[in-house]
Amino acid sequence: MKQVKKRKLKIGRIIIALIVFIVLVFVLFMLFKGTKKLIAKESVKYLASDSYNVTLYDYNNDNKELKENTKVVRGSEVKAKTDDKINKDGNNYIKITLDNESYYVLEENLVDKKEDAVKEKYIYVRTPASVLEDLDNPKIVDQGSKGEKMEVLSYDSIDKDGKVNTYKVKTDDNNEGYIYGKYIELTEEEAKKNYEAEKYDEIHSKIKNSYGGGDAIDLDFYPVEKASFEDNKMPNAVYSLYLNGGVIGSVDAYIEYAKTTKINAFVVDIVDDTAISYPSDVMKEISPTSYEKAINSVEEYKNAIQKIKDAGFYVIGRITVFKDSYYVADHPENAISSKATGEPFKHNSAYWPSAYSRDVWYYKVALAKEAVEWFGFNEINYDYVRFPDRMMSVEDSVNLHNNYDESKVQAIQRFVQYATDEIHKMNAYVSIDVFGESTNGSYTTAYGQYWPAISNVADVISGMPYPDHFSNGYYGISKPWNHPYELMNKWATEAMKRQEECPTPAVVRTWIQAYDVMTYVDSNGIDYNAENVQKEIEGLYDAGAMGGYITWNSGSNLSKYKQQKGAFDIDYYKEYSDGDNN
Repeated sequence: MKQVKKRKLKIGRIIIALIVFIVLVFVLFMLFKGTKKLIAKESVKYLASDSYNVTLYDYNNDNKELKENTKVVRGSEVKAKTDDKINKDGNNYIKITLDNESYYVLEENLVDKKEDAVKEKYIYVRTPASVLEDLDNPKIVDQGSKGEKMEVLSYDSIDKDGKVNTYKVKTDDNNEGYIYGKYIELTEEEAKKNYEAEKYDEIHSKIKNSYGGGDAIDLDFYPVEKASFEDNKMPNAVYSLYLNGGVIGSVDAYIEYAKTTKINAFVVDIVDDTAISYPSDVMKEISPTSYEKAINSVEEYKNAIQKIKDAGFYVIGRITVFKDSYYVADHPENAISSKATGEPFKHNSAYWPSAYSRDVWYYKVALAKEAVEWFGFNEINYDYVRFPDRMMSVEDSVNLHNNYDESKVQAIQRFVQYATDEIHKMNAYVSIDVFGESTNGSYTTAYGQYWPAISNVADVISGMPYPDHFSNGYYGISKPWNHPYELMNKWATEAMKRQEECPTPAVVRTWIQAYDVMTYVDSNGIDYNAENVQKEIEGLYDAGAMGGYITWNSGSNLSKYKQQKGAFDIDYYKEYSDGDNN
């Protein structure tokens, strides 16, 4: 009996232990389930808004009040406890954790996906800008005008300030494309404002539209962030020899000569109207006539540019833009044309694509980007960035194909903006050539160049104040071509005044006359030898135009360059600034 009792007692204890074990397992399961449930309630979310920042709040349990703590850029990742919320004035605020700190945020400012962090439905154009078909192949589908409302379809990324890099939009004309966020505002009121109107409107409203170039007050003067590439440093001052495409085969001689001077750069032609330096794939597709007329092979040209680079020189590729007879032969529909015949209009022995044509813009930018990719140019120099000059007498008889109802100065500034944006993607700089006349402070030019508008956008602005291009008595100087210092100093003084008329001026690097005075100007004019070229450069530097020089000698005459060696032996930047030119 005792054994039976012991067995029963043992069984009872086992049953009790089993029950205790089951209860314990159940309790542990419930605790685990509850913990799991609590963990699930804390999830990754993203701050979202229709403005650049999201407000975060502190909550005081004692007085039940919310108090603004800080603002954080939208797109920031946070941990949110969706069950931990408070309701205030009909709005739910969710508890979040950011950088190990707890806050509350409006429930509507939290989203599950980062791509939903941008909540604006519409944006407004602040700086007139091109609307691009595709970011990788930027053909232009529309032109955004100041104050224009655009529907937001999507976006690509958010920067550290909460601003969108590029929006995909639908324009007023129902065209879909992409526009850079740096050119837009989130409200119509802000978009319609001019930058520091009290300062810049005062300056540009006084500029006369005497010759049909357009009103300066209608241009854009918002600051532009100038490029600086870690793997492509621009010298403080560029001292450059110009090489046309025909001397590529003799590049070794130019390099050896330049090494004996302070020359640190070469400007080399890619396209100079009908002088085509090599057959480009972009030409083959868009302007086959240009492709067929190339002077050098791609290999010959590439070898020459590589030799220049290997020797340590900064290399600039030059492209003429709105003077291109071969392009017109292939695309007469984009040319300045006769109203009477509809045929391309020949001006000064050349045909001109219209500076209003976005197809031309695309071609010249695609050509530049290809050149940077193929040959490693540090910079692209654009020349003939203008409408034809001396056209006033025939202006009424030609069709400029002004599809966006722009003034000439607007079209030129907008091309510079488009080109600079796209070429910067290649880590290369952009310089724009302008006539010496563009430094005048009283009117916009008839061909659309207005110094402050171009300087504000480009990396470098390169005036062409060749002394023998100025008329007798200009700046009060008798025969200015015989007084290179005085002429250049007066001109550069005006240029530096124009630099103060925009918030983000470009580097001033100037084309200098490196050829003798043309006989039709003055058969007794002076020889532009080393002494007179040096006077030109010193005239620039004494006026504060210290970005360097480029020699204009259309034949790239090496013998003439050697004659001028004394002028090229001087490091002007060091002489005038006591700083290193690097």
